[in-house]
Amino acid sequence: MTALLSYQTALLARSQRWLPPFILYAVFLGIGVSSGQPVLDSLGYTAAALLPVAAWLVRICVTNEPPAARSCVSAAVGPGRAHLAALLIALTAAAVLGSLATLVVTLISDPVSADHQTRVPRLPAGAAGLFATLACALLGTAVGALTTWPMLRSTGRAVPTMLLAALLSVVVTGSPAQAAVSGLVTGSRSGTVPMPLLPLAAAALLAAAAIAVACALTSRRSP
Repeated sequence: MTALLSYQTALLARSQRWLPPFILYAVFLGIGVSSGQPVLDSLGYTAAALLPVAAWLVRICVTNEPPAARSCVSAAVGPGRAHLAALLIALTAAAVLGSLATLVVTLISDPVSADHQTRVPRLPAGAAGLFATLACALLGTAVGALTTWPMLRSTGRAVPTMLLAALLSVVVTGSPAQAAVSGLVTGSRSGTVPMPLLPLAAAALLAAAAIAVACALTSRRSP
C-alpha cells in the first residue's frame, strides 16, 4: 500500500492539477479572512471553504491516470486498492492544506469574540478550528468519492452534482460540516471555544462509509 500511496502522490504532484483547487482556496481565504478579524469566525470560514476543495481534489486524484495506466495498476494490486490509494491521497492533500491554512489564520486573527469584548484563548481556538477543518476535509472527501467515477461516469452529471452536494454539506442542518462551522460561529458570539469532536467523528464515519462503497463498486466496474 505504501508504494501505491507514493505513486499517487507523485502522480498528483507532477500533474499540477492540484494548482487550481489550491489557488481557489487561497482566493476564498483572501476574500473572507483578514488580519485582526475574530479568530473563531475566521476559522469557521477557513473550514467551510475547504469542503468543496477536498471534493475537487478527490475528482483530480481519481481521474489522474490514463485508462490504460489505471488498468495496469488495477490488474497488479486490485481495483479497490488502487482506488483507495487515490482517495487517501486526496484526503491527505486536503487535510494538509487545511491544517496549514488553519495555522496561518489562527496566528493572524484577533483572539477575541465577535463583538471584540471577550478574549478567546488562541491555542484552544486553533485546535477547535483544526478539528472543524478536518471534519470538512473528511466530508468533502466523502462528497467527492460519491460524485465521481465509479459512482457517476458522466462529467456533465458528476461535476454539478459534486458542487451541489458540497454546498448542501456546508449549509444543511444536521451535516457534520455545518455543525462544526456553526459551532465556531456561535462560540465567537459568546466568547467560548467549542470543540467539534462529535462533528469530526460523524464526518470520519461518513467518509469511511463513502470510501468503502466507492472502492467496492470500483471492483465491479471497469473504467
